Amino acid sequence: MTRLVSLAAAALSVAAIMPATALAQSGGHYSATAVEAPGKSSFVTQNTIWKCKDSVCTAPRAGSQDKIMCERAVQRIGTLSAFTVAGTAFDAEALAACNARAK
Repeated sequence: MTRLVSLAAAALSVAAIMPATALAQSGGHYSATAVEAPGKSSFVTQNTIWKCKDSVCTAPRAGSQDKIMCERAVQRIGTLSAFTVAGTAFDAEALAACNARAK
């Protein structure tokens, strides 16, 4: 019985780590999809390094509000077709407000 409890605890701890690992492998906490692919493979906003592949740029979690992170990205790479935070996409209204700050 003790072995079963230990095995179950180990399985739960692995399951808890999996989403964080998947998020890290996907590139980060934030994901900004530009309408036009940016000309650079990376850029910096404040102290956050964004890495881009094709039209998608990702960054790790930062101390700023999500809408501020979107606005900073859009100022560097232009209009976005999508912006997600930890896998949750901005709705149309939030994305439009962010895109209003485009360069």
